[in-house]
Amino acid sequence: MTAKHFYIFRHGECPFNLSGHIQGQRFNGSLTEHGKRQALMVGLALQDKQIDVIVSSPMRRAVQTAQLARHFIPAPILIDNRFIEVNMGIIEGMHISVAEQKFAALYKHWRSNNPQDAEVCFENGETKAAVRRRIFAALNHYALQTPYQNIAVSGHGITISQTLLYFGVSRANIPNGSILSLRHDAAGWQYDGFILI
Repeated sequence: MTAKHFYIFRHGECPFNLSGHIQGQRFNGSLTEHGKRQALMVGLALQDKQIDVIVSSPMRRAVQTAQLARHFIPAPILIDNRFIEVNMGIIEGMHISVAEQKFAALYKHWRSNNPQDAEVCFENGETKAAVRRRIFAALNHYALQTPYQNIAVSGHGITISQTLLYFGVSRANIPNGSILSLRHDAAGWQYDGFILI
């Protein structure tokens, strides 16, 4: 089985990243000027990877990042809802400090990467375990059921953090523009580290 290479990147900076508010799925902001530069840097970092396709979350910030990265990656963009941002339920739109105060214990468990907290969620929201299941449903689809050899994914911080936890790697803070490198071969999924922009 020929190895397939995956490059999962977090979208560029957007206004809620600066203000400290929780975006989730309901707040569909665009990139800041700095975020646009980060998106271009992602494309520049991946320009020699022979990317066949860019698969994007449907959120505007992720699609815009993919579109800007295409300045250096001449590949089509596909939208895949399985890479959408996590649904944070009733805390979407709140400032982080308010959520920490109002939901102290729950928020602490949500932020934890402890496996026993994977099923924690806010009212009307989604668990991290559910996010990981849909992410790997998508990744396995592209690894096993498509002809693409080199796949870029424009996603969110949780896309990367939950993928890392599959490999037993815990990283709470995923900066905008981070690029996670994976490969899939006869032995299954392999973690290759991060590419710096």
